[in-house]
Amino acid sequence: MSQGLFKEQIASLTREIAGRPLDADLDAWLNAHHGAGSATFKALKKSCETGVAEGWLCNREGGGIRYGRIFRPDAELHGFSVDVVDMNDIVGPHHAHPQGEIDLIMPIAGPAAFDGRSEGWLVYPPGSAHKPTVTGGRALVLYLLPEGQIEFTR
Repeated sequence: MSQGLFKEQIASLTREIAGRPLDADLDAWLNAHHGAGSATFKALKKSCETGVAEGWLCNREGGGIRYGRIFRPDAELHGFSVDVVDMNDIVGPHHAHPQGEIDLIMPIAGPAAFDGRSEGWLVYPPGSAHKPTVTGGRALVLYLLPEGQIEFTR
């Protein structure tokens, strides 16, 4: 697995969602078309697990969370940035999503849930905010952020 192939996988997905509102309809669509058990989900999970094992994903650590921005927003990714975090029964730092956030939840150990949602997609609308929380085990979470926008708060 290479970073280039991973970027191609993400670009294939962002091509389908580019320009769509980040809302409950997109959440439902992603879970119906690319949700847990789908070829897209399996490929992205395998790529994330490989990237973590090879050290090019989640290569930073802070507050008990491994994380890393793997791609800045660009035209190939239709304006989305790509981050992946590795969380194990932990609450992360509060932050806001000026333009929304799209999360792919991939449990690794136990029945891990992210903000109460099990494996699959979770879409936060523009202007939302949260303390990202993983309970019930360990999960990798892939974040797509429009224009890479995120605002950490105190």
